[in-house]
Amino acid sequence: MTRAFLNWNDFFAMGGYAFYVWLAVALTFIPLLALVLYTRWQRRAILHAVTRQKARERRIQAARQAEGTE
Repeated sequence: MTRAFLNWNDFFAMGGYAFYVWLAVALTFIPLLALVLYTRWQRRAILHAVTRQKARERRIQAARQAEGTE
């Protein structure tokens, strides 16, 4: 098996097509990273909303019970 590139400089130059190759790599990985970050942010927001909703429901239930005992 032969090596495609003799050294790291040849690897990064990509046979003269480095701009296009690395641009394609960047245009692939940057949106994927953005998607992962957005998904994590969205998950936290949803969990926070669920926590707030449960707390609201507990307050409403407690108020109804207090209203009924008076």
